[in-house]
Amino acid sequence: MAAAERRAFAHRINRTVAAEVRKQVSREYGNSPQLSKKRGGPPQSVPLTEVVEPVDFEEYLGSHVPDAEPGPLRDLVEFPTDDLEVIHQTRDCRTLEPGIPEDEKQDARVRDAVQVYTEDWVIVQRKYQRLSTMYNAITAERQRDRQKGLPRQVFELDEVAEERSSQGDSDDLKRCSTSLDDTPRGSWASSIFDLKNSAADFLLRSLLVRTAIEETDRTNEELRKKNRHGEILALYPAPDEDEAVERCSIPEVPREHFGQRILVKCLSLKFEIEIEPIFGSLALYDVKEKKKISENFYFDLNSEHMKGLLRAHSAHPAISTLARSAIFSLTHPSPDIFLVIKLEKVLQQGDISECCEPYMVMKETDALKNKEKLEKLRVAGEQFCTRLGRYRMPFAWTAIHLVNIINSTGMLERDASDSESDRKGTWNERKRKTYERMSVGEEMCSFNNFRPATLTVTNFFKQEGDRLSDEDLYKFLADMRRPSSVLRRLRPVTAQLKIDISPVPENPHYCLSPELLHVLPYPDLRVRPTKEILEFPVKEVYTPHTTYRNLLYVYPQSLNFSSRQGSVRNIAVKLQFMAGEDPGQAMPVIFGKSSCSDFAKEAYTAVVYHNKSPEFYEEFKLKIPANLTDNHHLLFTFYHISCQQKQNTPLETPVGYTWIPLMQHGRLRTGQFCLPVSVDKPPPSYSVLTPDVQLPGMKWVDNHKGVFNVEVLAVSSVHTQDPFLDKFFTLIHVLEEYTFPFRLKDVILTENNMESELKSSVGNLRVASLESLVVFSHQILNKLIQLIVYPPVIAGQIVNLGRAAFEAIAVMVNQIHKNLDSSQDQHGHNHLLASYIFYVFRLPVAEPGLPEPGMPPHSGSIQYATLSRATGRPISLNLSRSKSISNSNPDLTTTPNSPDEEVQKIVGSKGIDRSHSWVNSAYAPGGPKSVLRRNHPNSSMDLKQLLHEELALQWVVSTSSVREAALHQAWFFFKLMVKSMAHHLFLCDKLEAPRKLRFPGRFVDDISALVCTVSAEIASRCQKDIELVERLNSSLAFFLNDLLSFMDRGFVFNLLRSYYKQINNRLLTTQNPNALIALRMDFIRIICSHEHYVTLNLPCSGLSPPASPSPSVSSATSQGSAFSSQTQDQRVASMFELSVAFRQQHFLAGLVLMELALILEPDAEGAFFLHKKAISTLHNLLCSHDSDPRYMDSSVREHVAQLYLPLIGIVMDALPQLYDFTENLSQRGRLASVTVEDGDGDGSTISQSVAMAIAGSPLPHTHRSTVFQMPSVPPRQYSMLSAEASRNLLVCLLWVLKNADGAILHRWLADLSALHVNRLLDLLYLCVSCFEYKGKKAFERINSLTFKKSLDMKARLEEAILGTIGARQEMVRRSRERSPFGNQENVRWRKNIAHWRQNSDKVDKSKEELEHEALVDGNMATEANMVVLDTLEIIVQTVILSEAKESVLGGVLRVLLHTMGCTPSAAFLQHCFATQRALVSKP
Repeated sequence: MAAAERRAFAHRINRTVAAEVRKQVSREYGNSPQLSKKRGGPPQSVPLTEVVEPVDFEEYLGSHVPDAEPGPLRDLVEFPTDDLEVIHQTRDCRTLEPGIPEDEKQDARVRDAVQVYTEDWVIVQRKYQRLSTMYNAITAERQRDRQKGLPRQVFELDEVAEERSSQGDSDDLKRCSTSLDDTPRGSWASSIFDLKNSAADFLLRSLLVRTAIEETDRTNEELRKKNRHGEILALYPAPDEDEAVERCSIPEVPREHFGQRILVKCLSLKFEIEIEPIFGSLALYDVKEKKKISENFYFDLNSEHMKGLLRAHSAHPAISTLARSAIFSLTHPSPDIFLVIKLEKVLQQGDISECCEPYMVMKETDALKNKEKLEKLRVAGEQFCTRLGRYRMPFAWTAIHLVNIINSTGMLERDASDSESDRKGTWNERKRKTYERMSVGEEMCSFNNFRPATLTVTNFFKQEGDRLSDEDLYKFLADMRRPSSVLRRLRPVTAQLKIDISPVPENPHYCLSPELLHVLPYPDLRVRPTKEILEFPVKEVYTPHTTYRNLLYVYPQSLNFSSRQGSVRNIAVKLQFMAGEDPGQAMPVIFGKSSCSDFAKEAYTAVVYHNKSPEFYEEFKLKIPANLTDNHHLLFTFYHISCQQKQNTPLETPVGYTWIPLMQHGRLRTGQFCLPVSVDKPPPSYSVLTPDVQLPGMKWVDNHKGVFNVEVLAVSSVHTQDPFLDKFFTLIHVLEEYTFPFRLKDVILTENNMESELKSSVGNLRVASLESLVVFSHQILNKLIQLIVYPPVIAGQIVNLGRAAFEAIAVMVNQIHKNLDSSQDQHGHNHLLASYIFYVFRLPVAEPGLPEPGMPPHSGSIQYATLSRATGRPISLNLSRSKSISNSNPDLTTTPNSPDEEVQKIVGSKGIDRSHSWVNSAYAPGGPKSVLRRNHPNSSMDLKQLLHEELALQWVVSTSSVREAALHQAWFFFKLMVKSMAHHLFLCDKLEAPRKLRFPGRFVDDISALVCTVSAEIASRCQKDIELVERLNSSLAFFLNDLLSFMDRGFVFNLLRSYYKQINNRLLTTQNPNALIALRMDFIRIICSHEHYVTLNLPCSGLSPPASPSPSVSSATSQGSAFSSQTQDQRVASMFELSVAFRQQHFLAGLVLMELALILEPDAEGAFFLHKKAISTLHNLLCSHDSDPRYMDSSVREHVAQLYLPLIGIVMDALPQLYDFTENLSQRGRLASVTVEDGDGDGSTISQSVAMAIAGSPLPHTHRSTVFQMPSVPPRQYSMLSAEASRNLLVCLLWVLKNADGAILHRWLADLSALHVNRLLDLLYLCVSCFEYKGKKAFERINSLTFKKSLDMKARLEEAILGTIGARQEMVRRSRERSPFGNQENVRWRKNIAHWRQNSDKVDKSKEELEHEALVDGNMATEANMVVLDTLEIIVQTVILSEAKESVLGGVLRVLLHTMGCTPSAAFLQHCFATQRALVSKP
């Protein structure tokens, strides 16, 4: 009887055989209704390959008042009110003093420079952007932080392994091993062989108590919710960083450039004899480049007694001139750099050799023997100091080869933090750092981390009176590097100079800038300072000026007075900076040297005794005044110095004069000069002329030939020293101050020719030197933007320079980008330009240089004769929004049939005039901005244009090279427009205004046309220049991402739809569609990285299904449901399908899931890298939600999870394509057993026949060794997913199941047929196998292998991209890689087994790291099983009352038993058994 009942029971179950169910599933996969493009349906259905028209976002929010109370759920409805901020941030000043000129009167150049270098940064900030993956990426380090404090899960596998390892008795070991062979997977059942020592299990007191099923389920559910890990993705490896196309970084703050810095301290200088004061100077020279690469540093190490000899000639010394240490900067370190030390002494009678003789002959030990000689020398020295103390003469020199210091002292150990930081960051960042370290000059001659050295220099070379030039010095230095140096054979001047050379500490105290400003920190102004020495870099330094600097260096080089009659032998040159021609107008702007005042009115060169054609090595440093005029000039006066005191003979006799006018035609005069010298004093009004002019009545040396060579060098952030930039700024300043007429070289600027000259000058910016363009880029861009925003008015007419300025910006930005390709981020954005936009750029708020009332240009009415443009606004721009964008345009008559047609209209109609466009669009009466018109129509304030509007217009109508340059640097113009728009809203107080009213319709049309045009360029150029297209694609995506923060969001969604149309049209004709699809995936990933992505998807909206819903996975598969009535709950069904309603209201989420569904189509061959992209995008989004503090509340999580409910159906459809984690279950189980015992028994899982019988299926075929049957492959081939992609997809599925509302899942399951519920059960079965715990021993074994990337992986990737490998070949290859440990090459790529930690090339892991990985893996396996268990409970509760429950419950039990066989944790087993007991007790 019992047997008969069992047979009847079995017969009743087998009415629905599980194998037949799976066959039916397999048959249906070939024509999945969700993925088929050619499916039938009502005419109004929209296939997945097309983008639906999104809802009007702003209108929807306005008409749907949120039901939720204020709180986390209410916050999902709309952006926060403080979302967008405009911050005025005070820029850091590194000095105590501001460093700007204090002169009341400043010329226009200085005024502009002061404004640019002192203005606060204006930063437009999205307050919550830090929560987006753009700036808050989910990295491996962040995942490890989130994994702290995980509980330790107890697994039988680890317990048995530990018990075995702790036993030492071989007999016990053998007995234990034998017993484990007889029990499945070494289970705890082995303890039956040692019952006496076994501990009793705890009692289940409620086991025999009769309880209602509902109460049992409720209790079990509450218990399952306890001690759960809330963030399942925190237990999973971080998303792949190689796919993180949305990653951004905030640009660095613009700051003053410094190279590698070394600190030189002069400690002492001692000679064998001390008879007079000696003065020293230091400077750096590059022998290879033959260039002096630093200014001079002057030091005085004399004793107080020696200094006292010169007190009559010097005032009380300033503390800045008492410095004995200096900081040198080296931008281009090189093994050819020398530190040259020069010594001078007070001028005396006799040539250099005679003066050096006592120092070379006399010794300190012979002081008694030479007492009389020494005393005589001291007396003579005192006399010369008294009489000639203000003059110097060359004495001696030496040099230190800096690279020898590094080689002799060695390098410091690299900081551990540095090496750690090298391992962190993205792959691009690590790659950049590696290239930086590989730079030969940087690596061989790094002055950042050498060991400090104290040097004692004992040998000096006496100066040669006829070999003082820099050219001679370079020859000496080159000779010093040779082993047989000629200098070493010379008799040296014996001395002891002690100096200390070391790297500069991070924040050195008591430093003075090159302008003598106190550098922070400077705690006490009375402390002897350290001077920062200005660098003269060997090569160009492309860093924009950020501080006010206006220095002039004068280098007298040689003088030829051989033909000069009279006594002119001891020649000194006096330099003065004259503000006028009166002797009293000498300005105190010459920097002092050592032991003197800070600034002086005059300075002298050193004197070469009895030389009528002397050479000089002097360096004069001057401060350029703030108001430089044509009368300012350098005056050189030549003196004969009488060294021997004679009666009636003056100390100095003037023997010549010459000068250099500093300003000429608005330019600072610098460079090499060969000047004639006048014997007589210059005549009146000489300062505005050059000495080359033959002035009447003047006598010149050598018949007015050039006899004096001098070089003038400016280091200025005010004067550009580039002729094209100088002319541009001069014209701008003339226009601002309206100083007509103005002479500019041979041209007289008047109102008539000003427009043509200005346009020509703007156009000529392209031929300016690159270094000048970069270092003055902030000022240039500001002025060009000013020309756009405030068109100048000349002679009552508006001069519209919008096009010229736009072209100049485009060309300039492109030049900087092309030539500075090393300073770009991963998106191709130049750091210097990005920092300009982020910090410096602001909208001009007042028209510059407004003339005084009553001036002629503004007294009459303003005419618009010059406003019209040769290329006006295309008429199609007025309708480019078309029906897909907006229906509010009254001028709209026709709609382009396709995006390509729309683009052709835009491109083909550029000749149509758009005169007065800025007036019509911005300030038309009754227009959106008419409220801003507060002035009389003739007022100059009416001329203001809006930068973003003009940029958009000029870009759309641009042609040829300018259009190409703008496309290449699209990111720059997009970012400029975005900041302009945000700043404009802030200035007009419109941040609170409705989004539809923030910008005028004309501008919205321009944006539509621009996006359409750029999208068309992306689609058309994809095969030609993939690098440009990738940059253009990401730039456009970031632009739309930004627009979502302050424009009409429905409008931006339609821009996104327009982009999709362009790409999709091109897909039909392109030879390589995968490249375009990859671009599209990157595009949507960047868009979806918005910090308010969830809000943009209207997560709290209720889906309203269309009257005739389009078929999709749920609507199609729900036909014939066994668990619900024929009347379907269409609202719930539409939440689980990519229906039109879902894609309209959850627009962005719909696009992400659409991309995933399309790429998982069975016929998508050779697209495994696209699988990775699509799944990575989804994984990245879910990781972001999982870690976002705004979504911690469970009710909020449920609404977020609703956005991804269609994922369940997508993964169910993709089941045949998923990697079969169950295929090698027996092998993996056996391996796990090997870690415990060496037997060959297969105790990895429960009996196949038992499991299949319980599931209601006949016994399996003998050729199949696994319990789980993946759906059999139908005749059509699938594009199979890799193990890594499958695992990522399944963890995303678990996240949705974990966070979704159980009630909604229940209602959805009630609409499913038994066929599809069993398909879901197959999916859960696969999840259990995928996330099965491997055991600690498995991690140790994996770690013992050498992980190396397979050599053929690149070839495989190329084959896939080129389309030469199909799904069949991929499946064959994969079938050869089934063994998880048989092939070491494959282990690296089997991430489901290796648990490969991304961004770590480390192979040998510490015990702590292995323990941590095992801990995380155990928690992940437990949580995955718990999610599966939760879902099983919902399924059971749904189908328990249905007619076909037997087949479904059989599948549930099969999954439940599978979880028990896949190394469950002790915590999970308790809940599993509770579910099992509840399942058995159900009727």
